Amino acid sequence: MPTPSLHAYENTKIYKEKMKSLHDARLKGGKDFQSGEQMLLYNSRLLLFPRKLRSKWSGPYTVNRVFPYKVVEISHLEQGIFKVIGHRLKRYLGGEVMPQKEVVLIQDV
Repeated sequence: MPTPSLHAYENTKIYKEKMKSLHDARLKGGKDFQSGEQMLLYNSRLLLFPRKLRSKWSGPYTVNRVFPYKVVEISHLEQGIFKVIGHRLKRYLGGEVMPQKEVVLIQDV
């Protein structure tokens, strides 16, 4: 029969294994980038001009190359080619990213 201290050690080991498995199950998938994928870029500079309805994600951008340590080269038609850290990217699932501005002119009748 194990002593109470060994029994407590076994219980904490079992508890830690269960908690680790629950934590790992909730993690999102890894960010493995491949050439040709469409990504959105997090724009941290929008915090200087706070607006509630402004999106912090811009894009879509196309992945050109992937370098070591999560450095990704992305391209955009208007902004050209540049490198960013992979933590600032997320997958683009389609649909409209930035709302289009509409101008409505009211004329006197």
